[in-house]
Amino acid sequence: MTTAREIMTEGAECVGAEETVLDAAKKMTECGVGALPVCGTDDKLKGMLTDRDIVVKVLGVGKDPARVTAGDLAQGEAVTIGADDDAEEVLRTMTSHKVRRLPVIDGHRLVGIVAQADVARVLPDPKVGDLLAALSTD
Repeated sequence: MTTAREIMTEGAECVGAEETVLDAAKKMTECGVGALPVCGTDDKLKGMLTDRDIVVKVLGVGKDPARVTAGDLAQGEAVTIGADDDAEEVLRTMTSHKVRRLPVIDGHRLVGIVAQADVARVLPDPKVGDLLAALSTD
């Protein structure tokens, strides 16, 4: 049984909920990623921030990215997967919530991210195709 821990990319970099969206964009650039987990001062995951969020919810509506915080854009409870959950649960969670990136937690601690590309690298083609089809529909 393949687990989320075996599929994930380790060492996910967080952006603090109090950091600005401009800081988050710089961190995305430095890390070469299109999304960052948003963590509170208690080190608990508050949500995910994507490059698309920055463009649509900040720049696209004329807000100043130096004044909007990452926490302002982290809405609701973050969709996560447990580190020891199996690959089938990873697929079910990504499909049902239509997310391309899934934070992996061990207890309350963020330990990595399972991205669509990680799933494609590890799992059999038919399962990957099902995930891609699910994420591509509205």
